[in-house]
Amino acid sequence: MSARGEFPDGDVMISRFREAGDVTLDLFHSDGRVEDRWLDLLPREFALLWRLAEYPGERMTRQQLLAEVWRIQLDPDANILAIHVARVRAKLEPFGLAHLIAAHPDGGYFLDVPPAAGL
Repeated sequence: MSARGEFPDGDVMISRFREAGDVTLDLFHSDGRVEDRWLDLLPREFALLWRLAEYPGERMTRQQLLAEVWRIQLDPDANILAIHVARVRAKLEPFGLAHLIAAHPDGGYFLDVPPAAGL
């Protein structure tokens, strides 16, 4: 069986890089960097930031992030998401960028960047 048969969208190219404000996310390295300094993101931390950077400014609910980043359909009633957000913010803090991951007033999180900065 061909890869195209198993993965119907297998011919879609994904960009190696994604901008999250002043952070450049690198899919090949599964890490982010600010200028020439790597953030040393863990895999789930990277996946969280990569997903939020896909649509900057757009709210992602807890359920969406658990499903899309953790592949969990049922909410485990744990603070796993808040822990990972706190860890990413701590890694962004030395650069003055902890604010990039913002909590939405209606719940969930979004990438807080000026318009067009995350594109």
